[in-house]
Amino acid sequence: MPYDLYVITDETLAGGLLHAEIARRAVAGGADVIQLRDKALDCHELVRIGREIRAVTNPAGALFIVNDRLDVALACGADGVHLGQGDISIDVARQLAPSGFVIGISVGSVDEALAAASAGADYVALSPTFDTGSKADAGPGHGLDRLRSIRNAVRIPVIAIGGIGPGNVKEVIHAGADGVAVISAVVSAPDIAKAARDLKERIRAAKREATP
Repeated sequence: MPYDLYVITDETLAGGLLHAEIARRAVAGGADVIQLRDKALDCHELVRIGREIRAVTNPAGALFIVNDRLDVALACGADGVHLGQGDISIDVARQLAPSGFVIGISVGSVDEALAAASAGADYVALSPTFDTGSKADAGPGHGLDRLRSIRNAVRIPVIAIGGIGPGNVKEVIHAGADGVAVISAVVSAPDIAKAARDLKERIRAAKREATP
């Protein structure tokens, strides 16, 4: 499953568009992964919205990930969950999840990436790669040198997230990222599908250039 373009939903940054509509437009533009992220909603609402997004991603062959909430991911039939360092551990999540369930985790260091890979994560995400205003609690960016170090340390896919857009996506891919996760670069655009399409083409072009 490719992780080239990984779009995280955010209704506020999308000007009030609903999560499922953000997902629909992003998938229309070629997004490979959609992550449902909303810290304010309760479990009932997240499951309802998750099922709506599942109905969007499934026919398109896109991966559907739920942020933080393993219970919600399982209840709405998502393909996987994205965990932070303070969330349920990977080994416990793996025990509860069905076969083939995708588990990704945010990391900030080589040691965290190695631990995640050893515990059975399917991918790691360097968060944040650059400074970002999309996540208030993200902290300072770790930079491309950290991204390169993590890429060299683990065999699983490495996703870059935080402060990434059309102007720097090429250097992120050339630093070793298997894909980029974005919020505002796509969901805040006047035309979400076009923004996704344009960013994905930049990712593919950068990968072609990086291939010996």
